[in-house]
Formats: sequence, structure tokens, C-alpha cells
Amino acid sequence: MIKRVAPTAAERAAFQEAVADVQPLTWDRVHHEPPLPPAIPRQHIHDEAAALVESLHAAPLIDLYLEGGDEAAWRRDGLPKARLRDLRRGRWVTQEKLDLHGLNRDQARNAVVTFLAECQDHGYRCVRIVHGKGRSSPGREPVLKKLVLGWLSQRREVLAFCQARAAEGGAGAVVVLLAAPK
Repeated sequence: MIKRVAPTAAERAAFQEAVADVQPLTWDRVHHEPPLPPAIPRQHIHDEAAALVESLHAAPLIDLYLEGGDEAAWRRDGLPKARLRDLRRGRWVTQEKLDLHGLNRDQARNAVVTFLAECQDHGYRCVRIVHGKGRSSPGREPVLKKLVLGWLSQRREVLAFCQARAAEGGAGAVVVLLAAPK
């Protein structure tokens, strides 16, 4: 351990005499400021939250229709019927999947919105969402199925969707065709 010894009066006086002529430095150079942090897209976050509230409390959609029996299928106006037919026949490769088992409606809605945004960011065009068949639901009716179909039809990035083939979940899943990223 090093002992510190206080300077003596003579040492202090010698120091004061040595620095008596010293002038303070003036900085005439431009200081480099660090870059600003990246912008936070607050309006986008606000818009997504508003869309979520609106979709959760909106009236049921009547533009969903069933083709070919009980299989849910939907396509955006202007999209050729051949795209939906190709989607139903499995000609699109499923690139990612989301499983909603065990989630309530609010959690499922948030999961779907987040999932679609991430898929858009990665450039995925065909994805699968597993909503379940409702075997654990009251009355054995699929609660999330109708909600998911409604949510998907409201999303602008969704071009079409249909019930998954039996090997991919059948009535408990939906295959979604997404718009190409811009």
C-alpha cells in the first residue's frame, strides 16, 4: 500500500509560482457529436395499435365465403382465381408457420399481426397458421378459426388464404398467400 503525503507549504508555493503564467486552453475546434439514435416509427406503432383495436371490436365480416363445402377460402378482389386454386392444390411452398394453440383471442391476434409483419420483412410469400380444430373449446367449436379468417381478410398484405391440406393440418390450419415485399 502506498502512503500519500500531503504537499508542504514550500511545495505548494513552488507549484503556484511554476503555473502563474499559464493561460487556460481555448478550444476553437469543432467537436464531433456522436450520431443520433435511429428514429422510432411512433406513427407506425400507433397505426398498428389502432388497427388492432378496430379489428378486435369491429362487426363480423360478411365478405368471407366458403367454396367447395366447408373449406374456408378467400381471395382479394382482382387476384386471379388460378392463384387461389394453386394455393389449395399445394403448389406454393409453405415457408413459415405459426401455431396458435393455447392462446386466447387477444394473444392470438397479436401473434398473427406480429407473424405477418415478420414474414413480410423476410420476404415470405406462403405461410401456414395453425388455429386448431376446437376440440378443447366449449361445444367443440373452433373459436380462433373464424377470428383468424376475419383478421386475415382485413390485412392488406394477405392476397388469399384457404384451408390447409390434410397433411398440413386440414380444418385446423389455414395456408396464406402474402403479397411480395415492396
